[in-house]
Amino acid sequence: MAESLDVPVAFTDPEYINAVVDLLGVIAYGEISAFERLAEDAKLAPSLEDKVALASMAATELGHVQGLHDRIRILGGDPFAAMAPFRQAIDEFHAHTAPADWYEGLIKAYVGDGLASDFYREIAAYLDPDTRDVVIRTLDDSLHTAFVIERVRSAIAADGRLGGRLALWGRRLMGEALIQAQRVAAERDALTALLAGGVDRPGLDLAALGRMFTRLTERHQDRMSELGLDA
Repeated sequence: MAESLDVPVAFTDPEYINAVVDLLGVIAYGEISAFERLAEDAKLAPSLEDKVALASMAATELGHVQGLHDRIRILGGDPFAAMAPFRQAIDEFHAHTAPADWYEGLIKAYVGDGLASDFYREIAAYLDPDTRDVVIRTLDDSLHTAFVIERVRSAIAADGRLGGRLALWGRRLMGEALIQAQRVAAERDALTALLAGGVDRPGLDLAALGRMFTRLTERHQDRMSELGLDA
């Protein structure tokens, strides 16, 4: 596990610094994209109560960005330069997974964003404690959980056919999210180096990487079950 900031080993390693800035950059742009998407999806809300709930979720996502930007600056990076390399990949993911209706939007907010959060939590295990704390606070989705589960379960109970369609949608999101996660990790040398480890830092071999993606799949299945859907 990485040492704290007052231990110079990791923080005199430029590969580590670059990797952390990359990670914070991709998470920050992901939060901005989530804000934009949730604000747009709020227009599909069937009630004013639902509209306000989704808008509040969007505001929460945007509120996370400042802490990530602050951390990037502490590490000597520029937040907007750090986000820029990930814009195309994240925008393409959202373009390929645009929800067709209110319920698909809820599934995406809970299942799709949950998969991304799980991936970044896995990487956070290889960070220094201060940066790890920033990442974990940012990825807290507890406010989303109860609202989405209640709305989706109620809708399925009222229309059994909806469950089959949403289950297929959830499986599609799973595939698209894993492809995106692998692409982000593979295309950025610094992130690959972070996963590989370094001085005083553990890394992932191929077997450990496989176990990580198994855990991501299992957590996806748990979320689908909570929604009353088949994974």
